[in-house]
Amino acid sequence: MQFNLKSQYRPTGDQPKAIEKLVANFDAGAQYQTLLGVTGSGKTFTMANVIARLQKPTLVISHNKTLAAQLYQEFKEFFPDSAIHYFVSYYDYYQPEAYMPASDTFIEKDAKINDLIDALRHGATASLLTRDDVIIVASVSCIYGIGDPEAYEQVAIPLKVGEPLKLRELFSRLTVLQYRRNALDPRQGEYRARENSVEIFLPAGDDKLAIDATGGRIASLALMRTDRQDAAHMRPVPAFKVFPAKHFVTPQAKLKVALANIRSELAAQLERFRKEGKPLEAERLEQRTNFDLEMLEHTGTTNGIENYSRHLSFREPGSAPFTLVDYFRHRFGDNFLTVIDESHATVPQLRGMEAGDRARKETLVEYGFRLPSAIDNRPLKWAEFSEKIRATAFVSATPSAYELAKSKPYVVEQLIRPTGVLDPNIEVRPTARQVRDVIAEVQKRAAKGERSLVMALTKRLAEDIADYLTEAGLKAEYIHSEVKTLDRPDIIKRLRQGEHDVLVGINLLREGLDIPEVSFIAILDADKEGFLRNETTLLQIIGRAARHTDGTVILYADSITDSMRRAMDETARRRAVQEQHNRAQGITPQAIQKAVRKSLLEELAPPDEAEAFLPAGPTREIVANLEREMKRAAKEMNFELAAKIRDRIRKYRSR
Repeated sequence: MQFNLKSQYRPTGDQPKAIEKLVANFDAGAQYQTLLGVTGSGKTFTMANVIARLQKPTLVISHNKTLAAQLYQEFKEFFPDSAIHYFVSYYDYYQPEAYMPASDTFIEKDAKINDLIDALRHGATASLLTRDDVIIVASVSCIYGIGDPEAYEQVAIPLKVGEPLKLRELFSRLTVLQYRRNALDPRQGEYRARENSVEIFLPAGDDKLAIDATGGRIASLALMRTDRQDAAHMRPVPAFKVFPAKHFVTPQAKLKVALANIRSELAAQLERFRKEGKPLEAERLEQRTNFDLEMLEHTGTTNGIENYSRHLSFREPGSAPFTLVDYFRHRFGDNFLTVIDESHATVPQLRGMEAGDRARKETLVEYGFRLPSAIDNRPLKWAEFSEKIRATAFVSATPSAYELAKSKPYVVEQLIRPTGVLDPNIEVRPTARQVRDVIAEVQKRAAKGERSLVMALTKRLAEDIADYLTEAGLKAEYIHSEVKTLDRPDIIKRLRQGEHDVLVGINLLREGLDIPEVSFIAILDADKEGFLRNETTLLQIIGRAARHTDGTVILYADSITDSMRRAMDETARRRAVQEQHNRAQGITPQAIQKAVRKSLLEELAPPDEAEAFLPAGPTREIVANLEREMKRAAKEMNFELAAKIRDRIRKYRSR
C-alpha cells in the first residue's frame, strides 16, 4: 500500500517551492530541515505532499493534544486509504506516585485511563507492525516507554484459515497476552467463546475477530465491528495476527528469568539499606516488591508494571527505554520521516521530560518505595531521541535558534497564504477597563457572525472572564489544560459553528489551531513579560487571526515591551512581503474556507447503546445471567449500569 494524497486543492503560493526544496533536500541526504511557514500558509498540506512524494512512514509529534487531534483529522482527510493514527497519553487524570520526605507524605499513583485513547494507541502499534503506509500523530508521550516492540510482535498469536487450533491452548495464550474472558458483555481486550466459536475484542477497539474452529481447525476468520453481530457485516480474512491487550508483555518462557533478576536486585538493595541502617526503607521495599512479584508470577501483570520494564525487556542499567520511535525503527530501520510540529514548543518539551521524571524517581528509590531499576522507566533523553530519528522536519511559524542552527542551511520559508490573506493588523490599547473594551469588540464581531479569542494569563482568570462575558450577553466558553483531552476539539468545533461567540484561553489557543472564522483576538496584559508574553508566544497568538481578511489583534498594555516590539515588527515585515506578492500577482485576499469536520469525540464515539448487538445463544440462560448482573449492580448502588442491563433484558424478551 502506498500513500495516495487526495485533496481538492493543489499547492499554491509558496507551497510548490517549499515542497520541491524539502523533497530535494531529503533525497540529497539532509537529516534536519526547518519549514518556516506563517500561520495559514498550509504547512500541514505542504508536509502531506512531502510524505506523498517521499513515500515514507511518518511520525508527527505535537506538544499539544488539541493540535495533535486537529493534525490527525487533517492527515486522515489527505490520506483516506492509509493507516492514520492518534497516539497521546491515555490518562484523563494522572497523579504519579511521589514521596515528600519533609512531611513524610507518600502519594499513591492515581490515574484514570481513557479506554478510547488506549484503543487508539494499540491501533497505532498494530498498524506499525503490519502496514507500510502509516502516519502516527503523537504527543510527547511517544518518548515514554511502552515495552519492547520485538517482544510485542513475538508473543502475538498468528492465525490462518485451515491450520489446526486447540481452543484450550488459544485461551491460555490469550491469558498470557492479558486478554480477559467475559462471556456476558466483552469490551476491548476481552474475549468470549461458545462451543467452537470465539470472539476476540481487539485492543484497537473498533473490531472484533470471529474465529470458527469447527473440527479442531480454523474453518474461518472474520473481522466485524464490535457493534455488529449479523453475518452480513463480517469481513472474511485469510489470516490475522492477534497482538497483546497490553503493551508491556514478556514471553512466558522469559518471565521466570525476569522475575529472578528482579529478586536479585531486591536482595542487593535490601542488603544496602541494612548496611546503611535503614530498616524501615528495607521493610517497605521488601513488602511492596514481593507483592508485585507475586502478581507478576500468577497473572503476568501488576499495578505499576512499567517500573519493572528494564527487567521485563532485559535491558542494561541506564539504557534507553523502548518507545513508539522504536516501533518505527523495528519495522522500518532508518527509512521513516519525523515531523516535529510547532517545533519551537515541542522541542523544549522533548528535551526536558527526562530530568523532571528522574528527580521524582530518585526520591522514591532512596526511601524504599521502588527498586533502583524503576529509574530506567523514563522518557527518552534528547540525545537518545536524536539518535533514533533520521530524516526530520521542524515545522513552525517561529522556529527557535536551536532548530535553525540544527537544520542550517536547509531552512525553507513559506510566507504566502494560498488565498492571499495578510497577517493581521495590530493595535495597542491601555489596560484600564480592558475587559469592558473586549466586550464591545467581541459584540461587534458577533453581530457580523465572526468569532473572537481572548487570551488571559491564568486558568482562574480565563474562567472568570468567560463568566463575565456570558453575563454580558455573549456566548462564551473557556479552554485550558484541565479540560479533558477529547473535549477540547469539540469546544473549538462549537466555536466555529457559532454556538460560541468567543473562546477564552491561556496557551492552548496559541499554536496551530485552524479557526478561520476568528477575526479578532484580544491579548490581555500583553506587557507582562514572560513565557506567555514573549516574542514567540505573541507571534503565535497573533497568527490565530491570520486566516481572516479582517483579522485584528489588540494588545492591551501600558508600555511596549521588547517582545511586543519584535513581534509587531516581524508581523509588519511578513505583511509587507505578502502585500508585494499580491500586487505582483493581482491577487485580492479571500477568506480561507474550511469545512467544519466532525470533532474527534464524534468521529470516535462508540455506537448508540440502542444499536448495540444482542449476542446469540439460549435466551433464557442469557436473561438469567443478565438478571444476576443487574441485581449485583443494584446492590452495589451502580444504578446506571443496572438500568442498562434492565434495558438489555427487555430487548431479549422482545425478540
